[in-house]
Amino acid sequence: MYSNKENINILTSLLVAHGVRRAVVCPGSRNAPIVHNLVKSGAISCYPVTDERSAGFYALGMALLDGDAVAVCVTSGSALLNVLPAVAEAYYQHAPLIIISADRPLAWIDQQDGQTIRQQNALADFVKKAITLNEPTDETQRWHCNRLANEALLATNHHGVGPVHINVPLSEPLFGYDVPTLPNERTISRHTPHSLVEADLNDLMADFRKAEKPMIVLGQMHPGSVDASLVKALEAHAVVVSEVLSRFGGLQNADELLATYTDTAPYIPDFVLYLGGHLIGKNLKSLLRQMHNAPQWLVNESGEVVDTFMNLTAIIEGKPNEVLSLMVQMMQQADEKQHEDRTKAYRQLWQTAHNAYRKQLNQLAPTLSEGYTVQCFEQQLQQVGHPFEVHYANSLSVRLANKYAQHHVWCNRGVNGIEGSLSTAAGMSLATQANVYCVIGDLSFFYDQNALWNTRLCGNLRIMLLNNGGGKIFQHVKGMPADDIQATFVSATHNTSAQGICQQNGARHLLVNDIETLQKGIAELIGYGGNRPFVLEVNLTSWGVTTTKCSATPY
Repeated sequence: MYSNKENINILTSLLVAHGVRRAVVCPGSRNAPIVHNLVKSGAISCYPVTDERSAGFYALGMALLDGDAVAVCVTSGSALLNVLPAVAEAYYQHAPLIIISADRPLAWIDQQDGQTIRQQNALADFVKKAITLNEPTDETQRWHCNRLANEALLATNHHGVGPVHINVPLSEPLFGYDVPTLPNERTISRHTPHSLVEADLNDLMADFRKAEKPMIVLGQMHPGSVDASLVKALEAHAVVVSEVLSRFGGLQNADELLATYTDTAPYIPDFVLYLGGHLIGKNLKSLLRQMHNAPQWLVNESGEVVDTFMNLTAIIEGKPNEVLSLMVQMMQQADEKQHEDRTKAYRQLWQTAHNAYRKQLNQLAPTLSEGYTVQCFEQQLQQVGHPFEVHYANSLSVRLANKYAQHHVWCNRGVNGIEGSLSTAAGMSLATQANVYCVIGDLSFFYDQNALWNTRLCGNLRIMLLNNGGGKIFQHVKGMPADDIQATFVSATHNTSAQGICQQNGARHLLVNDIETLQKGIAELIGYGGNRPFVLEVNLTSWGVTTTKCSATPY
């Protein structure tokens, strides 16, 4: 039996009709009727997570993995505010989250009643659409409720992808479950027939063909967003720069190699095409901000003005793969050889610098450090013959991934915060049978430790904790003094181990302290066959924990 609240039943029916198949649900009395319906629907798999902040990131991980919309259901009051970090990350990473918040009736807002806050637009700056589904009292209000719910659900993937907020005020009594079936709701669909044609790219291609130093920049994108063969074809005409957040080919270490040069002027392009989302490093962005009076083109699905390099001249509203495919076709129709010759010197300049950087990187002497740990992990991961996913946390961890990883990685680079990396990886692990590895620093791990407080987690969640005793990324910030204030109040120096956290959450824990045990520990992490999460803690500090061999008793 379903709830006797009509707005809940309308919403439940439309969630199912629009293909929502997963929901992360949080405890509470006001949202209990909504959770009841989601479970009873039989079409939506529900995952209970107690901490709303963590729950939001759990849902984000699921949504990122397969691109399908995931609902997050919270109770009234501050519970809704706790999901804001994950909603902001989803907004800037273009992930489809549906935030469903139970609410008190409008009459009780600001009347000093429990758990009443102004919820209707609490997430307004970070959602594509926010609606309130009041309890209908007549057919017109019922029609309105149906229309609003359809509008919100359609907004998750209209002109780009992103989160929406559905606020559901509920009056008491709350717990009447006497409706035998969900209503057969009108479901509105949207069809967008427009697709790009060659004429849409004429101006772009004119700028591209004139350039002697063209560059194509691939920012953060989901796997499959771009065909690697298209990138390969365009590498004969332009310097293609990618990162592990896109990883479709091209030069991966542009940001790092630029850091080794004092004179970067020869590397400044005279044409840029930017596709995808965020970039990890600052050096490439700084280089491209030195371009003046040269064409900079942007491709995105929303048509939004995003002037990352401060010299944007034109926007193409479209999908990256569609644009690159047309570019390749149009180059094949022109004098390809002439353009290849014109851009050859610039492409060789970058390739030579990239080869020199990679050679230098591979010659570094082994020492127990964050970089060497990630290098060893990635080397062993290359030998894995089965599917896997890797989520790197902000901020030092993902920068190391950009140096050493040879595959696509996930990272919460929409906002670049540390607060939900572990929860995002945990959510991913619930949405796939593949192993999910999370490489994470100590501040990110301890901040998000509630992510492990979940009985649904299995052995496919594997965590490599880089414990360097604080936020060591701050030591790389130019101009920040290395004094006691920085160590205590900025870097949050500590001497904490994850052993107790793993023990209380039933996770396997293994500590390594030296190079000799590091390789064995990574091998155990990758080859692990247990049914609960595994945390490999790499002690990069001097806090004096006794060296634990790789056969240590698991927790």
